[in-house]
Amino acid sequence: MKLAEKIARLRLIRSNTIGPITFQTLINRYGNALDAIDRLPELTHRSNVRVKLASKTMIEDEIAALEKLGGWIIVRGEDSYPASLDAFDDAPGCLSLIGHGPLLHRPAISIVGSRNSSANAMTFCEQIASELGQNGFVIASGLARGIDASAHHGGLASGTIAVLGGGVDQIYPRENEKLYHRICAEGLVISEMPLGMQPLARHFPIRNRIIASLGLATLVVEAGLKSGSLITAHEANDRGREVLAVPGMPLDPRSSGCNALIRDGAILVRNTNDILEVVKDFDMRSPEPKPVIEAAETCRSFTSEDLTHAHAELRKFLSFDPIEVDELIRRCHLSASVVNVALLEMELAGVVTRLYGNRVTLTYKKV
Repeated sequence: MKLAEKIARLRLIRSNTIGPITFQTLINRYGNALDAIDRLPELTHRSNVRVKLASKTMIEDEIAALEKLGGWIIVRGEDSYPASLDAFDDAPGCLSLIGHGPLLHRPAISIVGSRNSSANAMTFCEQIASELGQNGFVIASGLARGIDASAHHGGLASGTIAVLGGGVDQIYPRENEKLYHRICAEGLVISEMPLGMQPLARHFPIRNRIIASLGLATLVVEAGLKSGSLITAHEANDRGREVLAVPGMPLDPRSSGCNALIRDGAILVRNTNDILEVVKDFDMRSPEPKPVIEAAETCRSFTSEDLTHAHAELRKFLSFDPIEVDELIRRCHLSASVVNVALLEMELAGVVTRLYGNRVTLTYKKV
């Protein structure tokens, strides 16, 4: 990929209202990011908004600052972009990396769990991660305290990937600073957030989808019923990945999430062999990518009035609860083409947010 196109893609994905799905939709529609940027005004004039594109200078400064840290950026569409992520419609438009990039292309197992974990659970997790590494698997986790940190420690010798909720240079929590630097040196640290971005609570569910996508399977070791670990497990399940869980004492709230997962169909794990038995026959290739919404052929089939009407009809059925685009099409009694273009305009205007699995929701704006 030429540098000009890479910078243009980074300008798009670093823009204020362009998420990963719309990013790829624009690339598919116009063939490249340079042309997509040129055509953005025609997509936003009806909403009377202006997409705040990241400047070329801002992108070049971020690249230079990351290089000073020994890191680099890859964008979706480059050969070095991991197939495990590219298989999904909400794959990050870009990733910042520090460490050993080839780890992204090896089969991985994701491990997540409680931050306030028991000593026994951390010991068990580190042992499992180490043994999985000896069997050729990279360990992916989120660098949180507790189970995440234990998973990384166990995977360091064979390869571990830490997925951060803030910029790739933001160490959180600070107690894992030594571990962070070890992973930078011996493993791989990645993030889709801009360099310098502080980790915020809303970033972690977004981060969790990357952890769920990277692993052929996701193992949960101690997790409460309302924990981020269960979000990761549900993401993995939605993406066709296997979910595994370590059972625990019913009276211990740290095990309530794992026990619930097992009750609902997750595979019970007693030791590493239980995991290897599940993944031994997995095709190490990534699944075929789900189709990203296309709108390339649609503009010539309807008028401006059609789109204005579509915007009004869609607002009747949109809410903060996700809804499938196909269901919106059925409810609105409109063509798929006009709905897709109207939704594209509405996301660029910051009205809606696209989610994995061809779903959409109103954008929550904090007052």
